[in-house]
Amino acid sequence: MKSIYIDSPLGITKISGDENGISEISVGYEETITEQIPINFKQAVIELEEYFNGIRKEFTFKLNPKGTDFQKKVWQELLKIPYGKTTSYLDLSKKLGDVKAIRAVASANGKNPLWIVVPCHRVIGSDGSLTGYAGGLWRKQWLLEHEKGEKQQTLF
Repeated sequence: MKSIYIDSPLGITKISGDENGISEISVGYEETITEQIPINFKQAVIELEEYFNGIRKEFTFKLNPKGTDFQKKVWQELLKIPYGKTTSYLDLSKKLGDVKAIRAVASANGKNPLWIVVPCHRVIGSDGSLTGYAGGLWRKQWLLEHEKGEKQQTLF
């Protein structure tokens, strides 16, 4: 597995993967930006740049996250949350068929290895509060505002 580092509005972002797909995207590094992007990473880099530029709402590059079957099931459900929308941990648990699994769902959400692409930032508390986020709550807030905002134009 290889890793590269790109710049983003939220800090230096690490992308890891191989020919089988991207297995990790995370933020908050102090590494040197990778200048030569290997072919296996080009589509991911392009799509992340498009996302940050407000052009892309869905990702199409191949994913290959590492996790348990339960974690992967939760991450698949996260992929169903539409751009610009949020859901709660409780609603996510209900969709997965077990309201009592809310802590396990929250734990799997927190172990999501594919920042932004598998949109764990779209999961909030039942009361609408921003709850834990591995990248920091300020990043979660930025992402939600980025997706919700799209800077509405006014006519006057």
